[in-house]
Amino acid sequence: MSVIAVLALNGVPGPHLTTPGMVFAAASRDHPGVAYEVRLCAAPGLRVDSPDPVHVSLPWGLDGLAGGDVVLITGHPGHRGDPPASVHAALRAAADRGSRVAAIGTGVFTLAATGLLDGRRVTTGWRHTGELTARHPRIQVDPLGTVVEDGSFLTAAGIFGGLDICLHILRSDHGARVAGETARELITPLQLDADRVQDTIEREIMDSAGLEPTLRWLETRLDRAVTLTDIAAHARTSTSSLLRRFRTHTGHTPLQYLLHARIAEARRLLRETEIPVEQIAARTGFTSPAVLRRHFRSLTGTTPRAYRQTHRTERTSGEQG
Repeated sequence: MSVIAVLALNGVPGPHLTTPGMVFAAASRDHPGVAYEVRLCAAPGLRVDSPDPVHVSLPWGLDGLAGGDVVLITGHPGHRGDPPASVHAALRAAADRGSRVAAIGTGVFTLAATGLLDGRRVTTGWRHTGELTARHPRIQVDPLGTVVEDGSFLTAAGIFGGLDICLHILRSDHGARVAGETARELITPLQLDADRVQDTIEREIMDSAGLEPTLRWLETRLDRAVTLTDIAAHARTSTSSLLRRFRTHTGHTPLQYLLHARIAEARRLLRETEIPVEQIAARTGFTSPAVLRRHFRSLTGTTPRAYRQTHRTERTSGEQG
């Protein structure tokens, strides 16, 4: 039996507590051989977010994380503060023993504060991507991701991030069929043509999950000319289906996603290396430094040179401190 240990932080939205139980209970009930235990573990000072203050007593404290195959960190409004030392230690201990560690929305800030995400690719809700990048410049923030997996760490964005990440875990553990059937069981529309709508929901969920190999493939080809036809061929689909799937999964067209990925890599190189802008342009697939500068300013509001100087100054200040 796999143990999902949900770390509930102060101000946690109610759905972040209930969604894991619904997803893994449905999967365990309907599929022989699938078995999960969901532990709700209260961080110090827990209070659930509600129109009226609600005190919730959960059956586990931080000790419940110790046996977790997956530790799932909820979102919470206090994400800008440092996590309590006990939470910090519990998360590092989970990672050290090989548990998968996942975070939803603003819960990513808590995980980032431990240093465990340094050098890794993550995502969070779109309202917070800029803040996460500024506070943790060693992390590669994907502003378009729904669920991002990097090694044993998973992060999720959006209002349905808890559902997305639980289905992702289920898919990893038991395959696409179990995840798809569980999604269909949980998401029951109230329309008269429910079967058709459920089929559409399931297809969209599975299409979205199936894009991950293509997204990673694109990230290995940032320095090359890649066409829409090339991307569709890798995804083994038509260009029209590819456009639909990309818009559903990322909110962008494939070529827009590729542009954002190239700019993200350019930002990393500017922060972490002294490579000239001319070489960075070539490494990230731009035809000239001028083209890089134009797109960089459009998407970040600054120039490559100014961006590098800002992060050089921050790095120097940090070293002196």
